[in-house]
Amino acid sequence: MFWYHELTKHSYLSIRQNPNLLSWEDQPGVYKQYDRSFERFPLDMQEEEDRFLFHIAGLTAKKSYAGGEYYLRINPSAGALYPNELYMQIRGVKGKKDGIYHFSVAESALVLLYPISKEEGIEPYLGYTRAMKGYLFLVSAIYWRSSWKYKQRAFRYCLLDAGHVLGCIEASALLKPHATQMYYVLERETLNRMFGFGNREWFLSGAAVAVPMKEQSVQAVSFSLPYAEGSGSFEQSNVIEEAYEETRLLQGCRRMVRAPRFAYRTDKLRETIFHRRSQRDFDAEAMTKGQFGYIMETLSQPVLSDCNEDISVYVVINRVLDMPLGLYRDGSYLKYGDFSQKAGYLCLEQYGLAAQGALTFFLTSNGKNYQALYQKAGLIGHRLYIAALYLGLGCSGIGAYYDDEVNTFLENDEMVLYALAVGR
Repeated sequence: MFWYHELTKHSYLSIRQNPNLLSWEDQPGVYKQYDRSFERFPLDMQEEEDRFLFHIAGLTAKKSYAGGEYYLRINPSAGALYPNELYMQIRGVKGKKDGIYHFSVAESALVLLYPISKEEGIEPYLGYTRAMKGYLFLVSAIYWRSSWKYKQRAFRYCLLDAGHVLGCIEASALLKPHATQMYYVLERETLNRMFGFGNREWFLSGAAVAVPMKEQSVQAVSFSLPYAEGSGSFEQSNVIEEAYEETRLLQGCRRMVRAPRFAYRTDKLRETIFHRRSQRDFDAEAMTKGQFGYIMETLSQPVLSDCNEDISVYVVINRVLDMPLGLYRDGSYLKYGDFSQKAGYLCLEQYGLAAQGALTFFLTSNGKNYQALYQKAGLIGHRLYIAALYLGLGCSGIGAYYDDEVNTFLENDEMVLYALAVGR
């Protein structure tokens, strides 16, 4: 097991002996903005391509409280800390200049970082030799936004949240419709340097919603962007930086070339994407067997990627009409019984979610490529969000749990990556 994962496990004692005290005066900002010398293109929701981009990372709601207000995005994030940033290359898209852009969430705009010619682009950094028409996305993480609250465990959240961003790209592309190819094997070190990230931000993955342009070869673009502040404050974590470096290079990757197939109506899917929210608790009501089948079929769909790691999906069935209670995996029961209270306890005693929901999911893996497998877990989690809300149910991701006790309950020794609860 990867040393970082072992180091950052939670236990009943650890969360009590090491309480998570926050330094509010050092709270990082969650918006990265380049200076005004870079050209900006505000998103126009009357334009199809701009709606496509907005449905990946746009702001969709505002919450007010005694000390101020904050905004929620389409993509979920642990603690609403949003450690990830989205960049993209656009080529051959009507109404868009060919170039490399940053998605400025606060401004709801694309910021042109570098215009590209027909002969150059980031394609070679993702393994392409031909120019790609459409969108090539890059997902990064500014880890301090998350480690401010979650300390050393924050790298897990950066990866899970990045997987959710990939899931947002996949879901929004279904409205076009277009399949999304995920990329984990990319030249991170070179790209990090070109974008001027320093040690505060790193690329984690990429995604393509694009098609090759026949007979148009492309050379790797080279540029050097100035550093742009993305968090305001910063506190270095040697543990997180070492974990990133040790997992940056992937080995022995297997490609997945089968595309997923989803049973969504476009109009209803668009509404689901826009109104996605995380449930805070459930009412202990049951879901139907048909809904359960729909969700499991959605989660079983392949993920197009260049580094496909196996993820085990366990389900604690708490309340499904016409189905026995128990622990379920791959179409069969591993053990029968009412484990709802056990699921609530395992999820750091969040009983309102994991015990009162209809289903509690645990995602695990024994894969070798940590960044790829963890982001795939986040992507699967996002598919669960979309499928549940599409059916009129609620969903909540749970990144904190008693790792070893989950393993004991599941009777496996794989790394526990993610927990999620679904219900009414």
